Amino acid sequence: MTTILEMQGITKTFPGVMALDSVNLKVEEGEIHALVGENGAGKSTLMKVLSGVYPHGSYEGIIEFRGEECRFSGIADSEKRGIIIIHQELALVPLLSIAENIFLGNERANGGIIDWHETFSRTRALLAKVGLKESPQTRVTDLGLGKQQLVEIAKALSKEVKLLILDEPTSSLNETDSEALLKLLLEFKAAGISSILISHKLNEISKVADTITVLRDGAAVSTLDAGGSHVSEADIIRDMVGRSLTDRFPPREPKIGETIFEVSHWTAHHPQHAERKIVDDVSFHVRAGEVVGIAGLMGAGRTELAMSLFGKSYGVGISGEVKMHGRKVDVSTVQRAISAGICYATEDRKTYGLVLDDTIRRNIPLAHLDGIANGIVVDEHRELDVARDYREKIRIKCSSTAQEVVNLSGGNQQKVVLAKWLFAGPEVLILDEPTRGIDVGAKYEIYAIIAELARSGKAIVVISSEMPELLGVTDRIYVMNEGRFVGEMPTGEASQEKIMSLIIRSGHRN
Repeated sequence: MTTILEMQGITKTFPGVMALDSVNLKVEEGEIHALVGENGAGKSTLMKVLSGVYPHGSYEGIIEFRGEECRFSGIADSEKRGIIIIHQELALVPLLSIAENIFLGNERANGGIIDWHETFSRTRALLAKVGLKESPQTRVTDLGLGKQQLVEIAKALSKEVKLLILDEPTSSLNETDSEALLKLLLEFKAAGISSILISHKLNEISKVADTITVLRDGAAVSTLDAGGSHVSEADIIRDMVGRSLTDRFPPREPKIGETIFEVSHWTAHHPQHAERKIVDDVSFHVRAGEVVGIAGLMGAGRTELAMSLFGKSYGVGISGEVKMHGRKVDVSTVQRAISAGICYATEDRKTYGLVLDDTIRRNIPLAHLDGIANGIVVDEHRELDVARDYREKIRIKCSSTAQEVVNLSGGNQQKVVLAKWLFAGPEVLILDEPTRGIDVGAKYEIYAIIAELARSGKAIVVISSEMPELLGVTDRIYVMNEGRFVGEMPTGEASQEKIMSLIIRSGHRN
């Protein structure tokens, strides 16, 4: 095979941190090369070096692409050579249409006038390739996260791509859409396009990768031939974390008490299309010490349910009743929901969960400023004590609590989100995709926090697109489809097949 990319001795440092330590990476033409490692291992940093986000001169080492040394000064330089990167943080303009986003900076024009016929025609063809049926004129803001990810991939395909870099491309996708994306990668491979796939989903990597490079603490610790021999997930995990991880989920013995949280006949309508129900007459309950899961495909309405319950943050024409300990409570605003003892950790931590350019110390108390204030003035000593306490309690890896949250790994950002809500003192904690974009080691730590919260008597709701996660951490599972709850079962009696069967059967009925 012909080598399309060779990175030699790549070293990148930030103030006080060596992010990459003499990393070598070789990618062959027409192969899918997986890059794995814990959060903070250096995967995204290495790809930012390759794509010119970190320009030549800001790192040490050599990049050769198609036999020529490259010194990219920015992302436009790498794109000209056919290296296209899709970042984990989507780079779309929400209020522009799908077509406008796909060809932004690369407009289809004649004499300075955009040719909309060609733009829409090419957009439809690109959307068909990634399995999207939306109109090219649909605004990106009206799409869910999963579909926005597919628009990003369509945008990459609109360019003359030779090497496609995908950073956690399926983190926002359900199982069906993830399968479709993996199939796409295999089609790209058949067409001679090389791909570098960064993912924490080891089962997906095992399906499509030809080669796997494992990074740990900024160094490449192993390169595994996944095509020529069987590579087990246990082998990959051992190299990632430096030890064997025998159990994916911490053991727990549930001690379930009285019903704390009860929702009756909850209905919400779409904010742009008020005639459409996004949550349709949903009723459920959660007991003290219980972890309840909500399963469903993308678009089932799980996030919409959670957000509408949490201070009516999403939706219009919301009706229904919420009770805590048998008494009706007011959840009409976020503050009232928090005061009632209900907290919601969003699936999109970077947009809604954190103030990225502020410190850990200032993020943690945000949902409960009364807890660190004397009157209307923040007590900075108390603020620091609280931040240090939660840093230790849930093992947030950072240089200090003065570190800006944007510079933390995904797993540690998620811990800051959890710390923020734990400090608010909830009785009910709704966790929406709590381990999205997080490696297996950090996932275990999040699961351990969930188990500890349940042990302390909290009522926990976990929304997750990863069925093994729901089966591993919950006591009971509700299944949601098209805005309704279509089934409920104890986790001990649940399986991925049973859950999918309920979804499919309910779809036939509708």
